[in-house]
Amino acid sequence: MGFFKKIKEGLKKTRDAVVGQIDSMLKSFTKIDDELFVELEELLVMGDVGVPTAEKICKELRERVKKEGIKDPSEITSLLKEIIADMLRGGEELDLATSPSIILVIGVNGVGKTTTIGKLANALSKEGKKVILAAADTFRAAAIEQLEIWADRSKCEIIKQKEGSDPAAVIYDAISAAKARHADVIICDTAGRLHNKKHLMDELAKINRVIDRELPDASKEKLLVLDATTGQNAVNQAEQFRQATGITGIVLTKLDGTAKGGVVLAIKDGLGIPVKYIGVGEQIDDLQPFNPDAFADALFSIKE
Repeated sequence: MGFFKKIKEGLKKTRDAVVGQIDSMLKSFTKIDDELFVELEELLVMGDVGVPTAEKICKELRERVKKEGIKDPSEITSLLKEIIADMLRGGEELDLATSPSIILVIGVNGVGKTTTIGKLANALSKEGKKVILAAADTFRAAAIEQLEIWADRSKCEIIKQKEGSDPAAVIYDAISAAKARHADVIICDTAGRLHNKKHLMDELAKINRVIDRELPDASKEKLLVLDATTGQNAVNQAEQFRQATGITGIVLTKLDGTAKGGVVLAIKDGLGIPVKYIGVGEQIDDLQPFNPDAFADALFSIKE
């Protein structure tokens, strides 16, 4: 299945629930007026775009309609698609400029964090990069075994210690191995942690100190994995983690299982955190690099 088709199928529930309603609403209007914009804003908010972002989209839309002298409601869809793509653009590519580069993957349990790491390792390996996985989620039962399965699937080396070990020590070992084996990327799993668990945040700070000491000049990504099905709760999580740890990007999983794909806009526009990858299925190659134009095109591909 092609790249665009995967994203299009993955966004089907959001497209049917949100964009389908917008399309029907626009068809019910014969002219562009205030009532149209009020209804559009309501539909965007219902689609988990968030109030501030919905207001911003409608404000930009009003200005574009006025500037371009558009009178026909049917012409709004293409404008809306352009505005959304523009809003999502910027920062979506991973920074892997150095060898090794390091990717720290964080997020609460249950969002698909370890699975995401496995899929990301597979994607980077297919690009010809030598990837080492660091099993630093040493607290959750079976986390190390789960990552071992993904390491085998993606044909990557895994660095691990026994359950209950110091996560920072695992990261240290992984960095040492990466230097010795001339690896391109280290992907670090971490314990599923909530923003209010101080000891877990302290542990993450310790991991960061090890990384800064051992790889001071390396490209570093801190990716937060979020479950798209939680909608606005995902936005709240992103804000809490951003304040606590600093985040360079988001991986949004389970987009294919939800009508809440509008949360991508709420995260990028509302929090200023770029979405780097989206999960649109269960297969190993269903983690897709986020492309704003492809996302907007797939979202508005109403005609099957």
